[in-house]
Amino acid sequence: MGTRVAAAVTGRLGAVLILLVTAGLTALVFLTSPAQPAAEPGDGLPAGKQSTRVTELADRFASGRTEVAVVVYERRDAPLTDADRAAVERARAALAGTAAGGQVPPAAVADDGRAALLAVPLGGTGDALSSTVDRLREVVRAGLPEGLRAQVTGGPAFGRDIAAAFDGADVTLLLATAGIVAVLLLITYRSPLLWIVPLVVIGAGDQVVAKLLPWVAGLVGERTDASVSGIVSVLVFGAGTDYALLLISRYREELRRTPDRREAMAMALRSAAPAVVASAGTVILALLTLLAAVLTANRTLGVAAAIGVGVALLFGLVVLPAALVSLPRGIFWPFVPRLGEPDPTTRGLWSRVAHGVGRHPARVLAGAAVVLAVLATGLLGTSIGLAQTEQFRTKVESVTAQEALARHFPAGSSQPVTVIVAAGATDQAVAAVRGLDGVAAVARPERSDDGTLGKLRVDLRAASGTAAADDTVRRLRSTLAGLAGLAGSDALVGGAPAADLDKRDAYTRDNRVVVPLVLLVVLLVLVLLLRSVVAPLLLLLTVIVSFAASVGAASLVLRHGLGIPALDAGVPLLSFLFLVALGVDYNIFLVTRAREEAAARGDTRAGVIRALGATGGVITSAGILLAAVFTVLGVLPVIVLTQIGVIVGVGVVLDTLVVRTVVVPAIALLLGERFWWPARPAVRCARGRRWAARCDGVAGAARRVRRQPSYRSR
Repeated sequence: MGTRVAAAVTGRLGAVLILLVTAGLTALVFLTSPAQPAAEPGDGLPAGKQSTRVTELADRFASGRTEVAVVVYERRDAPLTDADRAAVERARAALAGTAAGGQVPPAAVADDGRAALLAVPLGGTGDALSSTVDRLREVVRAGLPEGLRAQVTGGPAFGRDIAAAFDGADVTLLLATAGIVAVLLLITYRSPLLWIVPLVVIGAGDQVVAKLLPWVAGLVGERTDASVSGIVSVLVFGAGTDYALLLISRYREELRRTPDRREAMAMALRSAAPAVVASAGTVILALLTLLAAVLTANRTLGVAAAIGVGVALLFGLVVLPAALVSLPRGIFWPFVPRLGEPDPTTRGLWSRVAHGVGRHPARVLAGAAVVLAVLATGLLGTSIGLAQTEQFRTKVESVTAQEALARHFPAGSSQPVTVIVAAGATDQAVAAVRGLDGVAAVARPERSDDGTLGKLRVDLRAASGTAAADDTVRRLRSTLAGLAGLAGSDALVGGAPAADLDKRDAYTRDNRVVVPLVLLVVLLVLVLLLRSVVAPLLLLLTVIVSFAASVGAASLVLRHGLGIPALDAGVPLLSFLFLVALGVDYNIFLVTRAREEAAARGDTRAGVIRALGATGGVITSAGILLAAVFTVLGVLPVIVLTQIGVIVGVGVVLDTLVVRTVVVPAIALLLGERFWWPARPAVRCARGRRWAARCDGVAGAARRVRRQPSYRSR
């Protein structure tokens, strides 16, 4: 069946049809792609949590689902003057038409007299809310006395600044990613022509995925925002180029042995496809484990990224071969592979590395283990959790305004806690909350339209997202849950500080559930692919060790190189997912080739050394390219993406240069035939040619294909 598929893909008619159908379907996707669904309040919050339920109940109050933007007026060198106070009042009157409800509460002046706050309630969501924040910033800066500074912070302002960080991000990421891929492909192939083909094919696949994302959003019920599209785009380019590198490497090998380029591509496709499909399948299944997450954002990313890898696989194993066989051998110019030309991988750098590992496997394994252990010590100083003001790599107005606010007012004033209780328990709740440690102020309660519920605004002393704010939210929930007379009132604590806490708790839960699922999926795929038990367990162990070393090393870079104090709560899970799924790719490429060579040579040692020499160049190129592509996420000023890019980039380099080059080959050499237990590919194939058709893995299949007559169409 594989032979017939390869023949169909590489035949003259088949290749042309594939390219035409691909062009047609791509155009159809572009023409029919729907718009992204509108953003809704509560998007991204974990289902069933108190903060989510508070958001859902907001419509029952006259204030509705409003958010508060806080204007901070500050004079650093002296108290506010009369002219300053007059400017604040003018802005308050001017903002009445912008504010939800048509009025802005009177300004609050700091005790030291050097700052004032205006709390402006705003309605709307998404782009409409962002536009309102932009207008508000223009109004408050107009006509300010010299020396007085006005800035806007609060939830809507933070949201606007995050959105601004992604303005033009699609184009920036696409250009940066494509540029890096182009340069590295040009260096890898040393051809002014060949690099264009995989770049165009994978780039087309990336744009198809981008147009499919709105359908993903409709499927999972949440927008695929710029952060999701950025991660998916990087993943498509990285994975797709990896598959292209492996296929073209095999194609080049076959061109030295086969006079007909179409037959050579069929052989290359038949040989490379099992490893590539297994690799992509592992990544897709690992990404789909995010469907077990409680955070909708994680589920959205899982589905979107899985579709992206699937499209990359389709373009890499179907469209790319069709495009390459439609071009002459000269596409490799100036290093055109000639029939009968010796294989350079048998005597090059990676052949010497392979024989070096083969001579002293125990020593190199011990050295690699020491290196990984030292890097893993970076975990000792790694902490999890960033405050909202620590989400940007550059200073933005919402952050500098929050810092100004914290100099004169309680830091939590810009993003209060919202408490909803039964109307009859409102007074009890106010009395209980007012005396709690960490609470700065409690506003006058608001009653729901039907009179059954009461809502309290509670200002905290600590800023949202900090450990102190988390502790205060926990105290509020504990106090209200245990207060006499509130047992049946469904007291709920929400607002930005509570939502931040609920998200972090949801990430913790997702870590406990998703991480074991990812490991299980990877293990099952390896067992099915290798028909072995020992090798999959050892490969999985190497990936886990590599992850620990990667996070440790990346944490040192982030803390001491970039000045980022901690990892965001969502970074460990996503980094683990990408590193384990992508890191095992290189092990699959190496070990499947080692199994093939061991089967062909009847000796595991010779097979491993040959496989390392043959795949060293292409896997190293793929790893460096994938690491470079992920670091592109750092072009955006959002710390979460920077952290994911650095951790995955460092991890892929470690996997490529240490785990795949040293650790896995050394383990296989030390264990010999036991590495494949219970399978015995080398022993069975060493018994004679009559066993060739029964050999495990690709080698037996490759020999069967080579015995087939040449394709008549060529």
